[in-house]
Amino acid sequence: MAGLIKRWLKSETAQRLACRLAAAYIRLAHATGRFQVIGAGPANAHWDNGQPFILAFWHGRLLMMPYVWRAGVPMNMLISQHRDGRLIADTIAHFGLGSIAGSSSKGGAAALRQMVKAIRAGQYAGVTPDGPRGPRQRASGGIASIAKLAGVPVIPAAVGLRRRRLLGTWDRFMVPMPFSRGVFIWGEPIHVARDADAAALDHARQAIEDELNRITAEADRLTGHEPLPLPPPPSAQDAAP
Repeated sequence: MAGLIKRWLKSETAQRLACRLAAAYIRLAHATGRFQVIGAGPANAHWDNGQPFILAFWHGRLLMMPYVWRAGVPMNMLISQHRDGRLIADTIAHFGLGSIAGSSSKGGAAALRQMVKAIRAGQYAGVTPDGPRGPRQRASGGIASIAKLAGVPVIPAAVGLRRRRLLGTWDRFMVPMPFSRGVFIWGEPIHVARDADAAALDHARQAIEDELNRITAEADRLTGHEPLPLPPPPSAQDAAP
């Protein structure tokens, strides 16, 4: 009996049901909450003029991010090919958002090319620059490379919630509680030159990371929480004994 239950939980039917329930919970949390939006001017200007950009946000704040996006505007999220990534893709599809499968560890080059092609065709993109493995709130270089090749800016966004649960996962995944006060904060656009060399790309990567961490900390403060301490950057982690 236990084996049968385990097989069913891994089935497509169970996964579709889980994604449907997750989407319903996200809608409930948003519908029962009160949310303020700060700094959306640059994003609104790009939407109004039909100019693509790359939305950047941390993996741990993913659950409520469909509501930072303007309804009816198509967008493709870069999603891991791992099972968890597929579940995320199926969940955000309930909000009219698309996905492109790939990551730094598997399918990355093909996904990058597909993402750049979609942006050049006039579509918008979304990237969690610390996903799918972390370290938390540390940006990888992939997002800067996509911005360079596609010729569009990166606009960071963050969400904070007064009533929340932080899971013990690598990204401290934030689960919203219903009837919460919340805030969406947009950061400043970050542009990457088409002729950016390796040093300029790393500078852009750091700028994206810094701006994301700035607005994430502000979102937490505005909702009554101390910002989470940041993990060491990957180079410091690699050097640690």
